[in-house]
Amino acid sequence: MNQKICVITGTRADYGLLRWVMQGINEDSDLNLQIIATGMHLSTEFGLTYKAIEADGFEITSKVKMLTSSDTSVGIAKSIGLGMIGFADALNELNPDLIVVLGDRFEIFAAAATALVARIPVAHLHGGETTEGAFDEAFRHSITKMSHLHFVAADEYKQRVIQLGEQPEHVFLVGGLGIDNIKRLKLLGRNALEADLGFKFGKKNLLITFHPVTLENSSAVNQMEALLSVLTQLEETQLIFTMPNADTEGRTLIKIVKQFASQHANAHAFTSLGQLRYLSCIAQVDGVVGNSSSGLTEVPSFKKGTINIGDRQRGRLQATSIINCKPTEKSIANAINTLYSPAFQVDLSQVRNPYGEGGASEKVVNTLKSINIKNIVKKSFHDLPNSVLGEK
Repeated sequence: MNQKICVITGTRADYGLLRWVMQGINEDSDLNLQIIATGMHLSTEFGLTYKAIEADGFEITSKVKMLTSSDTSVGIAKSIGLGMIGFADALNELNPDLIVVLGDRFEIFAAAATALVARIPVAHLHGGETTEGAFDEAFRHSITKMSHLHFVAADEYKQRVIQLGEQPEHVFLVGGLGIDNIKRLKLLGRNALEADLGFKFGKKNLLITFHPVTLENSSAVNQMEALLSVLTQLEETQLIFTMPNADTEGRTLIKIVKQFASQHANAHAFTSLGQLRYLSCIAQVDGVVGNSSSGLTEVPSFKKGTINIGDRQRGRLQATSIINCKPTEKSIANAINTLYSPAFQVDLSQVRNPYGEGGASEKVVNTLKSINIKNIVKKSFHDLPNSVLGEK
């Protein structure tokens, strides 16, 4: 009997990373793909991005609605509770042999916790990473502890998952999943992209994605206002905004971006570009600005610069193309000057992406197909040797 693999996706971003894993499972005669769409995928204000999944030829097996209309801390906590209720019913109905989840968001935390109680094995992708400026950091490591198979993007992350007590034989170094999109999608050319987006690129072009900063002292609104104040001063620069996630203060940031775009002819805001248009934009712009993980994990493969604002991504591995700056007007302005400096632009040709050269999706599917998951739910804690812990 075919092994039922249930992939759970909650945002446009994690679907973009999971797509080729899903396709590999779907095309394998020994595996049976199930898909649960949840979170932002099912929200009108975030673009109903589940339709992008269906447009790629996938059949969504179940939908779990969990987002409330509030992005306060209370609203997010309630969404987690609603998610666990919905996942309990969905997983009971689908009865998968294994679920596949990616990353660190609260929707995925709810899914993993539900699967744990249901005694369903969990395969976690992109564990072991750190993002010290967001509560996603704690969600990610918690998901690791609720998971049984781990697919990581770099050796440093593999060691961190093992440090958390996971068995080394169940931790697989596969590289960054986002690079597979870059290698396998036929990106839109400049003219086709302009026609699709409805505007012309300028002499200078920047792609901006700024998400809420859930653990920083200054509010996301203050940081966004500092960024927009700098962007207002840029001349002959087309500004392409993708909207923030459904995190604390997310909806407030969306309103600010929409208002900014309505007041500046060179600013263009998109609820969701989708992976093809998003990656095509990266290929055409001078650099990426904001605090998205994509700026660190995918953009270096294009040999483009990333201005990484604040501490949201603090702790992640970084290529030399990353310009870190504080969330202040002065620091952001200096970072933009560095991005356009001749010396920095020359050095970009030598950039190497620390997340690998692609092929992660195929490695994940092959492992899922070959590994024996019988009795894998009951785990034992892997203790590190005393020498590793620094003890004498």
